[in-house]
Amino acid sequence: MKAPLKFGVVGCGTVSLRGLIPHLAEKDLADRVQLTALCDPIADRVEHAAHAYGVPQAFTSYEEFLEKGGVDAITIASPIGVHFEQGMKALEAGKHIHFNKTMSVTTEESDKLIDLAAKKGLKIVSSPGEMLRPHNIAVKKMLADGVIGDVTWALAGAAFGSYHEDEPERDLGTGLTPIDPSWYFRKPGGGPLFDMTVYALHGMTGILGPARAVTALSGIRIPERRFAERVIPTEADDNTLMLLDFGDGLFAMVYGTAAGAVKNSLDFSGTYYGTRGKIEGLKLNGEYFDYPGRDIAVTAPDGGTQPGFGGNEWILPNIEGAHRQIGEQHVFADIMQLVDWVRDGKQSVATAEHARHVVEIVEAAYKSAATGQRQALRTIF
Repeated sequence: MKAPLKFGVVGCGTVSLRGLIPHLAEKDLADRVQLTALCDPIADRVEHAAHAYGVPQAFTSYEEFLEKGGVDAITIASPIGVHFEQGMKALEAGKHIHFNKTMSVTTEESDKLIDLAAKKGLKIVSSPGEMLRPHNIAVKKMLADGVIGDVTWALAGAAFGSYHEDEPERDLGTGLTPIDPSWYFRKPGGGPLFDMTVYALHGMTGILGPARAVTALSGIRIPERRFAERVIPTEADDNTLMLLDFGDGLFAMVYGTAAGAVKNSLDFSGTYYGTRGKIEGLKLNGEYFDYPGRDIAVTAPDGGTQPGFGGNEWILPNIEGAHRQIGEQHVFADIMQLVDWVRDGKQSVATAEHARHVVEIVEAAYKSAATGQRQALRTIF
């Protein structure tokens, strides 16, 4: 039998505490994954998490974690602005990597990570793996089959409102350091594009293919945020509208905004308009369409009505048993893509090349907004 993959978690913030560590610590993974070490610069936080989930090692030094943690692979769930630096160090240390959301904030950085991984014979899976979702696969096929005629335009995006200030995991209790959300509003790596619109972009480009050019408007709409009676100045743009050109007259609008109550604000897979109808989320011309696993999705408390949450998380790969009751199921599904790839040679559709293309779209959007010029894209996947 193959030995379990020794795994480490970098960053013990809200996403890790809500989902990643609890998933990886589940006993049903014992034959595939051994959660060996955690790393976070806040000592009380990482020690608390290690004790709570029976993880044998807790590090506050990332370098010491890589050197002494004894891990084969890691998930990087730290602030996005440090992903590139941490990723390069991990690859140099011979570790396979899962990145939570984007692996960098520039195309050039993504190139370096991909090139180094190839040189070292290591594997990268970068969330979000939106094309693991059965409904997105079905949408792609329906569009290719002309179910709604010729596709003319599409819409997708996300808005984060006050989500990050309000996450309940931020207050860890008496004697423990609260989890500060400030990085979500700072450069580099902050703002809704890298944080949430990344899902919409992975879904839309997975369905329509690589975009060819981007034109955008972007700015700061909410100048201040508050957490624990403290003011957080907004440095990263929080209001961005993008026009994507997919070629042959096919365009899309994608948004990442500060507002919370926006229709489709969490409809990451988007709405697709054709000459004979539309596909909106899980509906074809107003009626739910069928896809593999929908019979399971509808048994969840939400009735399988949300494209990116609820029952449609249950039908992602490896979401079974206790994992259906633990948060961040989609991220865990992506982590297991790395595990299966390393152990069994099953390459994931959540590729680093796709993630790099999404990074380039975001980078190009900010450049377009700053210069007032359309930005051609060079990457494909």
